[in-house]
Amino acid sequence: MCTAITYSTKDHYFGRNLDLEYSYKETVTITPRNYPFAFRKTKEIPQHYAIIGMAYVCENYPLYYDAINEKGLGMAGLNFPDNANYKEEKKEKDNIAPFEFIPWVLCQCATLEEVKKLLNNINLIHLNFSKDLPVSPLHWIISDKEKAITVESVEEGLKIYENPVGVLTNNPTFDMQLFNLNNYSNLSTEPPINHFSEKLNLNIYSRGMGAIGLPGDLSSASRFVKASFTKMNSVSGDSEEESISQFFHILDSVYQQRGCVHMPNQQYEITIYSSCCNMDKGIYYYKTYENNQITGIDMYKEKLEGKDLISYDLRKDQQIFMQN
Repeated sequence: MCTAITYSTKDHYFGRNLDLEYSYKETVTITPRNYPFAFRKTKEIPQHYAIIGMAYVCENYPLYYDAINEKGLGMAGLNFPDNANYKEEKKEKDNIAPFEFIPWVLCQCATLEEVKKLLNNINLIHLNFSKDLPVSPLHWIISDKEKAITVESVEEGLKIYENPVGVLTNNPTFDMQLFNLNNYSNLSTEPPINHFSEKLNLNIYSRGMGAIGLPGDLSSASRFVKASFTKMNSVSGDSEEESISQFFHILDSVYQQRGCVHMPNQQYEITIYSSCCNMDKGIYYYKTYENNQITGIDMYKEKLEGKDLISYDLRKDQQIFMQN
């Protein structure tokens, strides 16, 4: 499963944890402005905004997991099993396959208002990338520097939700995830007050007791609550170092360690990577399960007027600084 968040200090940040039991050899991939983006059922976009993000590049096509464009718009796809419902092709619609959705949006849009207009005519269709890469059940968080939305294609149709917490995990549907926060309105960063009974002298014996009841398990519903509470109460400085450090600390609150989620064939779901994009500066930061040193790639240090994809393999060997 996965968790995505937005965060703002002086700059604006967007990123996610990718939680899976396997890797597709993903790379940090920059799509320059003149890479011809082909789409299966709609017209090609030969010139567009530059994009940087995490992708599995297959047949010279970037299958983005999460990305931002040069205008500061970010988008991530997260697993949405049993709820995602893609449709048959419709002639009057923009028929977009799920694997095309991120580039189709980030190619053309600079703000959420532009995204909402673009989505007025979209039809997310059931179409595999290839025989070996079947369609994935996904829903998406899309964010500019001010606000975020969640997009879900379900049996009833396309649902677009305002996302006031700037957080997305997996099941259930986003409206239910947001409603579930009502059950945790008693949580606080402050010491608790005894409302149990005035007849009892109940003591505060530990720091952090105001958040007793905050979920700590790894289910998607619990991760949504935990990430929302952590993010909404987060405090950090405005520098780049402080901001990205705090961003990764928020994601670490719902990090998955090998051994805690057992999958078939003796596999374990882990946080394959965590990402943090500076939406103002076009820098993609990441760390992996094997290497928790933060690595950054600046899209503006590349030739963004080119036609060829630019990909960086992930640095997975653990980096340790020996101080003596």
